[in-house]
Amino acid sequence: MSRRHFDHIRNNIKFDDLVKQRSRLSWTLAALILLVYYSFILVIAFAPGLLGVPISATSTATWGIVIGLVIILFTFIITGIYVYRANTIFDLLLRDVINASETHVNDLDANGSNKK
Repeated sequence: MSRRHFDHIRNNIKFDDLVKQRSRLSWTLAALILLVYYSFILVIAFAPGLLGVPISATSTATWGIVIGLVIILFTFIITGIYVYRANTIFDLLLRDVINASETHVNDLDANGSNKK
């Protein structure tokens, strides 16, 4: 890609939209992950007995195991959400930006002015 491609992409409104959407989603998912993990650590630090309570009177499994598995599942779900959005919405926006750049640069001559 030439410098003109990069300049056109950088000035494209769809590119700005792509960056904003991707940043917003990334920060939101990161905040959710941090909230879940830090909440788990805070429970371990300040109320460790809660996680050691058996699920039922006859069970040897504790709520700590269940909550740990839920946190792992939550992490997979969050990752799946990001991958889905990246492979659908973000890729389409990026393809539009690149195609617009190709069209724009192909319409320019060597001096940087429009052929038309």
